[in-house]
Amino acid sequence: MQNIEKARFNMIEQQIRPCEVPEGRILELLKLVRREQFVPAEKIGLAFADMEIPLGYGTAMWQPKLEARVLQELHPKRSDLVLEVGTGSGYLTALLSALAKQVISVEIVPELSASAKQKLAALQRDNISLEIGDASHGWGTASYDVIVLTGSTPVLPQTFQNSLNIGGRLFAIVGDAPLMEAKLITRISSDVFETVNIMETSVAPLQNAEQPDRFNF
Repeated sequence: MQNIEKARFNMIEQQIRPCEVPEGRILELLKLVRREQFVPAEKIGLAFADMEIPLGYGTAMWQPKLEARVLQELHPKRSDLVLEVGTGSGYLTALLSALAKQVISVEIVPELSASAKQKLAALQRDNISLEIGDASHGWGTASYDVIVLTGSTPVLPQTFQNSLNIGGRLFAIVGDAPLMEAKLITRISSDVFETVNIMETSVAPLQNAEQPDRFNF
């Protein structure tokens, strides 16, 4: 237990805080939500490492510093309805649900959704809805205060921006490997959006992510 807590402390102090994440409530949350409970059992030794952790099916858990940075940039509030595209391990779902009113998390791989459901059940939270389907181009007819895409997309479908409430925030990693840009898009009014480029990064794409027109020679 001492080794686990030391590894968690090092993750926060050596990876996350230096990645421009000073917000106290997020750093405290990372102590409370046990990341090691969401990694695959055979990779538990990597739970606090500064790396992606493969989950199978072409997906991976993000680096801890990316998870924390996304939370800080999106700044979820107790009144927020959140759409998460790609449940994955369920860890980011757990973090979001601790800060927001309701989280709808959609996963295209049924096996990943089932695994995440089992892990999230231990939290005994009633504000998480896990759904199975392809949300790479949007999900349902609801409007959201926060949307986060956990896989990259070469082209960001306009549907996601249109699904934001006024004041809503969208996090998406846009582009093709190895050059992708993490973007925070805020809906200022019905037809005005503000886009801030946060950082360069590279993560696996969403299944069925929208593709640009590409020239064939």
